[in-house]
Amino acid sequence: MKKCLFTGACTALVTPFLGSKVNYPMMEQLLRRQMDAGIRAVVICGTTGESPTLSDAEKLEMFCRAKRYVGDGCLIIAGTGSNSTEHTVALSKAAEAAGVDALLVVSPYYNKATPEGLVTHYSAVAGAVHIPVIAYNVPSRTGVDMSVQVYQCLAQLPNMAGVKEASTDISKIAKIKAACPADFTLWSGNDDQAAAVMALGGMGVISVLSNVLPVETQAMAQAALDGDFDTAADLQIKLLPLIELLFCEVNPIPVKAAMKLVGYDCGECRLPLTPMSQENLKKLQKLLLPN
Repeated sequence: MKKCLFTGACTALVTPFLGSKVNYPMMEQLLRRQMDAGIRAVVICGTTGESPTLSDAEKLEMFCRAKRYVGDGCLIIAGTGSNSTEHTVALSKAAEAAGVDALLVVSPYYNKATPEGLVTHYSAVAGAVHIPVIAYNVPSRTGVDMSVQVYQCLAQLPNMAGVKEASTDISKIAKIKAACPADFTLWSGNDDQAAAVMALGGMGVISVLSNVLPVETQAMAQAALDGDFDTAADLQIKLLPLIELLFCEVNPIPVKAAMKLVGYDCGECRLPLTPMSQENLKKLQKLLLPN
């Protein structure tokens, strides 16, 4: 029986920049803020962390520094997925050597792999490392929606911890839970569906929202874990306006603007992502800074 890697909210951390360089002092501030809020798992260099525009050297430096900073106080989950199996395997092995606790591996994008290709890809990655691997299904980014049948195959891999499911099909959540063993953990990849996914057996959310409101996001997730779905639903509804604004433009454009508004200037996104439009920025300001 596999042990659940984490429960509750896990933050897909933004990558802070100062000019053209990674801002490591700010990264440490962000990590401290997450831990102080009760967050016990953080993804470094995921989609929200702008992984496509980071070099492998930058990623590995971030993995090393993040793990050294948090020690045993927080799990560091490294985003190592790419559209090349060979590259993903190499980066995953390097991340493991850097000391991370687990890997988040997005399904290959652009290539549009077949179900057989997806199983072969993840089998190669999981077989190359000794730490837990989380599959990441985000069809809006990759062009492929991983099927329940693929998850059934992946669940047989000894160190495949589960899946971050970021499709929008809520009925698929129930199908995954019905088809896969109990130790194949399911985490919501959508902030606006976190409570609903957890009501169907999910164990938490890998969140963009918790960059901005870590205490509130963790409270929502914890309420659901405790079986208090009335409270979880109330919090989900209360947080929905901010969640919608955080995804009104391509992630992580809005969340980086939001972080600056709440006092953590993480710089601009790297091109080709551009600053938030003034129209949407004003909406975000009104919500986060009502006075």
